[in-house]
Amino acid sequence: MAAFFKKPLRPRRVNSIKNGPYQEKKQTHHPSQSLLLSTDIDSNLNYLKAIFQDCSDVIFREFLLAQNEQIKLALIYTDGLTDKTQISEQIMRALTLEIPMVVHGEEITRANALHFIKMKGLCINQVRESQKIEEIVSAILSGETVLLVDGHSTALINDIRSWEMRAIEDSKTETVVRGPRESFVETLRTNTSMLRRKIKNPNLKIEMTKLGEVSKTDIAVAYIKGIVNQDLVTEVKSRLEKIKIDGILDSGYLEELIKDNAYSPFSTISHTDRPDRVAANLLEGRVAILVDGTPVVLTMPYIFLETIQTPEDYYEQSFFTSVIRILRIGSLIASLTLPSLYIAIISFHHEMLPTPLLLSMAAQREAVPFPVFVEAFLMEIAFEIIREAGIRLPRPVGQAVSIVAALIIGEAAVQAGLVAAATVIVVSLTAMASFTIYYSGSITIRLLRFPLMILAASLGLFGLISGITIFVVHMAGLRSFGVPYLAPVGPIITGDLKDSVVRVPWWAMNKRPYLMGQNNPQREASRLKPQPSRPKK
Repeated sequence: MAAFFKKPLRPRRVNSIKNGPYQEKKQTHHPSQSLLLSTDIDSNLNYLKAIFQDCSDVIFREFLLAQNEQIKLALIYTDGLTDKTQISEQIMRALTLEIPMVVHGEEITRANALHFIKMKGLCINQVRESQKIEEIVSAILSGETVLLVDGHSTALINDIRSWEMRAIEDSKTETVVRGPRESFVETLRTNTSMLRRKIKNPNLKIEMTKLGEVSKTDIAVAYIKGIVNQDLVTEVKSRLEKIKIDGILDSGYLEELIKDNAYSPFSTISHTDRPDRVAANLLEGRVAILVDGTPVVLTMPYIFLETIQTPEDYYEQSFFTSVIRILRIGSLIASLTLPSLYIAIISFHHEMLPTPLLLSMAAQREAVPFPVFVEAFLMEIAFEIIREAGIRLPRPVGQAVSIVAALIIGEAAVQAGLVAAATVIVVSLTAMASFTIYYSGSITIRLLRFPLMILAASLGLFGLISGITIFVVHMAGLRSFGVPYLAPVGPIITGDLKDSVVRVPWWAMNKRPYLMGQNNPQREASRLKPQPSRPKK
């Protein structure tokens, strides 16, 4: 029996088990889905023990029913994924010591034992039945307990999952001054409860599925029925169903497997660890994907303008938010083009600089042995190394090392005559500008900075403008689940411009985004603009 389970089940092997306790259900699914329990509890236990051979954390507990010791029971669970207190008090104690009351004249027999235990014997709030071996194995490995009753081919699955989890903390990647301080954790059910707490509406649908042929990772697809476009939900589910992979350990696996353009450096799927941001996206008509084991949630569709938007934009006054957004756009452009612009001007377009500044920069570069492109390129590479080292090192050490390394390398390079002081200033300003964008959004900008530097060193401003044009044309052709990546700027959607580069007050944003909330476009009532109260006569 043990050797039988060393290889995946195949149709010919399943069919070769004749006169055994498991019947094959005639379906077109995988053969393991057709295996059913037997009425013989010993055969069931032998089968499951063979499956969980060498799994020391899977516990098999056999005992007898208190009211009829002729009826054998077996409890199976995974140590570390279940609440042992509930197992002892609500299952074991209830069935072996605390004999439930029965109607006078009624006798607990093998025939009615399962019904009696389910209705009167278990003190568990969630109990379901299953006859399929695959469902039972999945339940055990998911932290649920399985109770087998002798004489019945149905198992009782009790949901008493419990494990150690990280406490809910502030978001480490999307910090805000004003707004909620909580972030998602690695436990899927905790994350869905955080969404449910923010959107207390039965139309918030959370559909569960499993992905990963080996890992069997729980995946949740969340959306608000009545607001979301149902075609979008269908498309998301269709892409998920096509995934055939051994394991899903993080939502980043799914992001690469379901994105629209596999080779584009631009992300067409948003990811965040903030429940308020996910809830806001759902209210606009988007779909969210939550993965068990990771705090990062995917939302789609995703447009480029979300790179400069933060949850705090909707908690502060609209005027302040609009000014900060314009500042972020300027920082994004500077982060992408400032080194390339510096290289192009110094190498090809000296006439663009005022004469005193030109003479000062020429004096700085007099002792530098490298061309300006090599100089800037090496400094950018050095800064990326410092940034990556600061992230990978332990937090107390990483920040100090990154700051000291930047100061020492920059000053030492200037003193040694390897780079000009102006180059250090340009690289530093570029790095500071990239910090105004979330880390995940700045990765693409950091990547595209280098080809622009090469074009600027080769063709000057013409090369820089050509590179930017290529990027914009590429972005204009991108779609995120059918939504143009540059919307609402390309194409121009007048109503959605209220929440783009600038943000109008909440009382003026009465419509949802046009391309995502067409099913239910009205977000709020009209005429919500506050008016000063008139004094009573």
